[in-house]
Amino acid sequence: MPIGPETRFGPHEILGSVGAGGMGEVYRASAPRLGREVAVKVLPPQFAGDPDRLRRFDLEARAAGGLNHPKVLGILDVGSENGHPYVVSELLEGETLRQRLRVAPLTPKKAMEVAVQIAHGLAAAHDKGIVHRDLKPENLFVTREGRVKILDFGLAKLTREGSPDDEATLASGDTPAAGDAAATEAGAILGTVGYMSPEQARGLPADQRSDIFSFGVVLYEMVSGRRPFARETHAETLTAILKDDPPELALTHPNVPPALERVLCDRRALVVLARPRRGPARGQRRPDAQACGDRARRVAAGRPGRHRMAGRPRSPGSRPRRLPIHADRDGARL
Repeated sequence: MPIGPETRFGPHEILGSVGAGGMGEVYRASAPRLGREVAVKVLPPQFAGDPDRLRRFDLEARAAGGLNHPKVLGILDVGSENGHPYVVSELLEGETLRQRLRVAPLTPKKAMEVAVQIAHGLAAAHDKGIVHRDLKPENLFVTREGRVKILDFGLAKLTREGSPDDEATLASGDTPAAGDAAATEAGAILGTVGYMSPEQARGLPADQRSDIFSFGVVLYEMVSGRRPFARETHAETLTAILKDDPPELALTHPNVPPALERVLCDRRALVVLARPRRGPARGQRRPDAQACGDRARRVAAGRPGRHRMAGRPRSPGSRPRRLPIHADRDGARL
């Protein structure tokens, strides 16, 4: 059926188009029962018969719908209308982090404000046993008030259910960002090339640590305006993720605090970012996105605590040193 103004999906009446992405078309709609406007994502009919697309569409609704957190896009309703599966979410006003970065990199202070909020959203997902697996600027939204929302859980892994059905693959026709789509078969590489963790680059199972590594990659891009492991081909990019350090920022971005630069420019330190920390039970260890964001903010402020390294100069030609990084509880508005 054609979708236009006054088309209804359940009680929601379409007002106009917002945009389209790999997982569906998004419309602005009125929700009379809620007394507000909402966003309605509709899976087009050409994809409604694709089992993989349907599974990913359902997975996104289940993963995000199971979260109730201010840093994650809120899911309000799901359904199907005349063969069109749809998901109703809160309507956001603003821009994606990708759109903002196309204008200019963020200052370290603003990057930290965004990073803290991303860390809070990731921590909420991880607490529910959900791994995003595709964290990147396209899937991060900054509202007009400066609030950050994590979007698109279409590649999420529901780790607590532990079923093979909870593994989502990237559909062959889906290109999230200018050809960055990765492999398409189950058991192959999942995610977006350039933001993957080493585990994802090797095609290994991803857990919370993979999201935290991707968080570090996004943080590097926020302050530098470029991807740390970007190369000419996907294969070269994957190799860089596994073996190379990101380019140093000291000469090109002198406003980046030295301690933060030392973390972001050492691939091993990004792995340390994602290293589990000790949990509440003796001997138990777990990755902690919120603690990771807190460490990053302290480093940027020149207060890395007992791991303070901001005042130590590096000798010329020396490699950046590892720095364990720990997300303040309140993300300031931009």
